[in-house]
Amino acid sequence: MSDRHYAHWPAHLPSHHLTLPKTNLYRNVEVSALRYPDKPFLVFYGAEISYARFQAETEQLAGYLQHECGVGRGDRVLLDMQSSPQFTIGYYAILRADAVVVPVNPMNLTLELEHFVNDSGAKVALVAQELFAQWEPLLEGGLERVIVAAYSDYLGEASADSPVPPAFIAEPHQSFADSRVSLWSAALAAGFTPGPLENGPLDLCLLQYTSGTTGHPKGCMHTHRSVMYNTLAAMNWFGAQQDAVFLATLPFFHVTAMQGSMSGPLYIGATVVVLPRWDRTAVVEMIERHRVTSLHMIAAMVMDLLATPDIEHHDLSSVRRISGGGAAMPEAVAQRMQELLGLAYYEGYGMSETIAPTHLNPPQNPKKQCLGIPMFDVDSRVVDPETMKELPPGEVGEIVVNGPQVMTGYWNNEAATEASFVTIEGKRFLRTGDLGTIDEDGYFFMVDRLKRMINASGYKVWPAEVESLLYHHPAIQEACVISALDEKRGETVKAIVVLRAGQAGQVSGADIIAWARENMAAYKVPRVIEFAESIPKSGAGKVQWRMLQDREMGR
Repeated sequence: MSDRHYAHWPAHLPSHHLTLPKTNLYRNVEVSALRYPDKPFLVFYGAEISYARFQAETEQLAGYLQHECGVGRGDRVLLDMQSSPQFTIGYYAILRADAVVVPVNPMNLTLELEHFVNDSGAKVALVAQELFAQWEPLLEGGLERVIVAAYSDYLGEASADSPVPPAFIAEPHQSFADSRVSLWSAALAAGFTPGPLENGPLDLCLLQYTSGTTGHPKGCMHTHRSVMYNTLAAMNWFGAQQDAVFLATLPFFHVTAMQGSMSGPLYIGATVVVLPRWDRTAVVEMIERHRVTSLHMIAAMVMDLLATPDIEHHDLSSVRRISGGGAAMPEAVAQRMQELLGLAYYEGYGMSETIAPTHLNPPQNPKKQCLGIPMFDVDSRVVDPETMKELPPGEVGEIVVNGPQVMTGYWNNEAATEASFVTIEGKRFLRTGDLGTIDEDGYFFMVDRLKRMINASGYKVWPAEVESLLYHHPAIQEACVISALDEKRGETVKAIVVLRAGQAGQVSGADIIAWARENMAAYKVPRVIEFAESIPKSGAGKVQWRMLQDREMGR
């Protein structure tokens, strides 16, 4: 490992090492509530949830999970909601119950959710009201209890100057006759007290699902220690403190916002203004109203924000930092942001397997379209994917990472775990599957993907998973999913389809797209369908997806 990047280390940081608390992640709730009991932790359309209230409600919900739902130490509990007070309370209530959080993308539908239930072995789910219809059929399978939350329970009194919540947020809570379904409000009102907190730093904390080339999402196993690392790391990196105000624009189920816009601010005692879905008008209003200092936004969000009519006439002067990742920020957009806000865009690099960043650009010297430099205690290298030999600056190879934030492995999947790690000089490195280079200053840059993945507007789409879902269509015999260029999304999903005998002319591309919209998350839905008589295969029978991908790019 080269240490050339230390010359660009953030000037305010005295060490390349980060000392971590040897505690359960939930202890951060107790400490911040003790320090700042009356300070707003969460702001939700004008309503404020103080640190003291936040702690009290996590305790109440944890008690209900233990006493009424039978949740025990190490049990997995599913969490499926938009960014909201309930997501955050639910996340920490699960930890307070000594259980394991299993976050779920709210865009997933029943067929996809079934895999999370079966693979994680979870018996209990915390679910937002508008998503319950997707979960209800699973109560006839492995799922035993569902606690349903209505976002409107956390709205404050409406006033003339308070922001107007969207309809799905304002919807009053429903009632359910099924004894297996409980209302969130009733769970809190039950007044149960949880047992003693037993889990320590090496116990399982989070099962963060990520997709891969196997066709099914895999659960990244994170301990309290690995999650604690990135709860602290970015806060220290950028010198954030308790009077910062964060605006959460990315979804909490995703590791970037989970750590940078939820758990990190909680640790330092800051305030988080919660936005459930992207809305550039609401973003501008909330920045002005709450004097927001920090935002996490992907490049597409920054582009949209800068396109806001009369943006230059709004007071955004409180913002001190905008950071993100997922896709490189275009040079022209970064320049426009610099001119309008006087701010650089801080890019970083990480993944579910590392519970957010392993690399960040240093505040005093960020580089554009750059992953940044390795963070505290991180050993990252660019190696030859075949020999694992470290490559010199400028040469393209696979990025590998060793650090405190790296997962222990994939849940119930030893083969995938073994394939994802390599030992170099006696150290265990995660193979990221991403191809990159290092420059003479020790900064990392992305070049391509060794893994097969489509990046559509910042959403990671794994072709094998989409193919697996497409095979449920009665007319499809074979499918190969590739990336197609898209003016707005950067990349989009294209499916090359072979129909079953007798189906040609009976099923159109529009029919398949419509079916896909009903059976998979919207960002995974193929936007382009190409019919073919056959799909090319190797002599071993493997689909030659690379050949099809290269042909598409050649167009």
